[in-house]
Order: sequence, then structure tokens, then C-alpha cells
Amino acid sequence: MREICYKCFRPKSSCYCKYTAPVNCNVKFVFLMHPKEARRQRTGTGRLASLCLPDSEIITGIDFTKNERLCSLLKDPAYYPVLLYPGEDAHTASSPSLKENLTDKKLLVIIIDSTWFCSKKMLRYSTNVSSLPKFSFYGKYKSIFTFKHEPSEYCISTIESCYYLIKELQENQLAPAEADPEPLLTVFKKMIQFQLEKENERIESGLPGTHAYDMYYTKKKEIPDFLKE
Repeated sequence: MREICYKCFRPKSSCYCKYTAPVNCNVKFVFLMHPKEARRQRTGTGRLASLCLPDSEIITGIDFTKNERLCSLLKDPAYYPVLLYPGEDAHTASSPSLKENLTDKKLLVIIIDSTWFCSKKMLRYSTNVSSLPKFSFYGKYKSIFTFKHEPSEYCISTIESCYYLIKELQENQLAPAEADPEPLLTVFKKMIQFQLEKENERIESGLPGTHAYDMYYTKKKEIPDFLKE
């Protein structure tokens, strides 16, 4: 029986933890993870992000309206809570109102860690989350997670969202300049390379995949060498 790492939930022989490092950005991240994400993607990008972000938390569920832990965080006067979600009414790190609200409070970023379809359902049920001020990016970013197809080009993974958010907060002097967010992308790139390697091995062996959509992947994919970038 394989030994499992209970931090990243990978077999110890291919554990991702050695690629992580703490990103002390003075922001508290809370990942609201859909049960399907927690069950099927045990080493999803939300969990990997949490390994790099001290004081971050993962809360699993669909309706968080009465979730005791989340409700206590949202009511805590030490925090200024926002929901990281795109929208025309979303604030960014350059919004003057954000700097005003953070004069005596710590930024609490709530991130829905799920598919876009399931995240809409979670927000519909969780009125305490959907009523929070929306927060997004002013930059335009494209995901390097080419193995997974997002519904729109502006959709990026959870771990990339944390990375770009920290970068934009730093640009506006709202996060410590000495905080290095690169470990977030480092472990993400290792995950991408590993997934592509395993998928190519599956295709080469002729074995069926574990997901219904694997039937569409019949050609080996090029594994990016991120060191050349």
C-alpha cells in the first residue's frame, strides 16, 4: 500500500510539498471548496495554494450561510472580507476604497474553489458570501493550465488567482514587497508537468482514462519546459 502525504494528498513518492514555500503576504485566504472538488481533485490548485499561504483555510460545502467558521470570520472586526469573483462592480487592488478599508483591517479573500458551473450554485445558496464586495484584477491574465479548458479566456485557476492577486496588491503597496509569491507558480507548474506526463503514459499504453472526457485525448501532449520561459 502506497504511503500518502496528508498535506498534499499525493503518494509520498511523488509528493508536491517539496516544491512549496510560505508566501507571507499578510492576506488571509479562505477557499470554499465544493465537495466534488474535495473528493475528485484531492490535489487541486486550491489545496496546493493553501500549502503556500500561511493562515489560509479550506472549508468544504455548498451552502455556507450557516457555516459557523465562515460566519465567525466574516463577522470578525479584524478583517475586511471580499469575494474574489469577476464582475463589472468588482473592485481591484487599485481602488481607493480598498486602501481606505485596509487602514486598520487585514484583507480576507474568499475564493470559490470549484467549477464555474458549481460555483454559481454555491453563491446562489450562500447569501452571506454572494453579498460580499466583489474583488477582481485590473490586469488581463491567461492561464498556463492548458491541459484544462476553462469556459472563458479570462478564467484562471485558483492558485494563479492567488498569485496575481498578491502581485497586484504589492504593486499598490497593500502587501509586503518582500513577500515572494513565486512558490505558488512553482508548485503549479510541477503539477502541470506531472499530469501531462501521466496522461501521455496513459495514451501511449492504450489504457482508458478515469474520466469520460479522456476519450477525447488520444494524442500525446507536449510537456512545457517552464525553465526556458
